[in-house]
Amino acid sequence: MHQLSQTFLNEGLEADDLRKLVDPRVTIDEYRSKIGSDSAVMVLTFKVQGSDPALDLVSFMEKGYDWVLDADASSGELDDGSYLVFVETDREQELLDKLILMFQDLENLTAIKPEEWTIVNHKPYAEGHLTKEDMSKIISWSPEAYEAAHRNLKNSIDSLKTAAGVKVETRAPKNDFTESLRIAAGIR
Repeated sequence: MHQLSQTFLNEGLEADDLRKLVDPRVTIDEYRSKIGSDSAVMVLTFKVQGSDPALDLVSFMEKGYDWVLDADASSGELDDGSYLVFVETDREQELLDKLILMFQDLENLTAIKPEEWTIVNHKPYAEGHLTKEDMSKIISWSPEAYEAAHRNLKNSIDSLKTAAGVKVETRAPKNDFTESLRIAAGIR
């Protein structure tokens, strides 16, 4: 256990306080960032049983890790009585090791071993375990990688729409190059 987490545990939470209350399936980028662009800020989402445990997890994240930009719990409960906890952090390669350490710390609170966590990336969809190998493959670790993955996803969706005979309404970004092409093609 890291010194930072141990200090926090002594202040409020104790070992196993969140046992059987946190779902071992964590999503990445399922929800949009509220504090920055989606390409620059990664959003991890935890599902927690109960409002108070969700707020405890929020507090743990915000006080325990200086690299967490923001953590917040959903204002209302889901149909099954659970709450979502959103953790936002800069999208950077160094985050891989930080996340692995964070999940190791969470074992003390949740009794979920690091190898039992499932990481699900929603944009584009990919699923894996809490290993460097899986996480390196399924998470966009830089704003550039995120943008490239979403460009490829958008192109794939447009191709599917075209094949299905559905009107594609995707527009090229406005810049000097695309404007010159529009002018040359007589499109305004």
